Amino acid sequence: MKITDVQPKKGSKKRGRRVGRGIAAGQGASCGFGMRGQKSRSGSGTRPGFEGGQMPLYRRVPKLKHFPLINRQAYTIVNVGSLADLAAGSTVTLASLMEAGIVTTNDGPLKLLGGGDLSVKLTVEAARFTATAKQKIEAAGGTCTVV
Repeated sequence: MKITDVQPKKGSKKRGRRVGRGIAAGQGASCGFGMRGQKSRSGSGTRPGFEGGQMPLYRRVPKLKHFPLINRQAYTIVNVGSLADLAAGSTVTLASLMEAGIVTTNDGPLKLLGGGDLSVKLTVEAARFTATAKQKIEAAGGTCTVV
């Protein structure tokens, strides 16, 4: 057996330091906390990440450029004006727009924006509609269905 193998008995606890009990106890008067200041006062100190009132790092960093949004939702975006060339009464989905060549890549669910004019009656099925897009489609006699 070596001295390094010696351990306290299982379940035993070391007695805490009794500070502020006089000079003979080893931690008298200021108890090892120094003279004055926030760290010498009773109660808890500052929370982790506190920088004395300065804007902390975890709040400064997201304001920098090129800081990505976490779980950002990407959409395949189409303006209402590009649907004007479609046949009247047809159903518009992401698949039908890819067949027609209006959309070339699938960047996610379909979202309709209100740019341009529409005079053709269409049944549009998309994940999102802007307020102006919905208004223009319904004004042309079509319907909007959120998928």
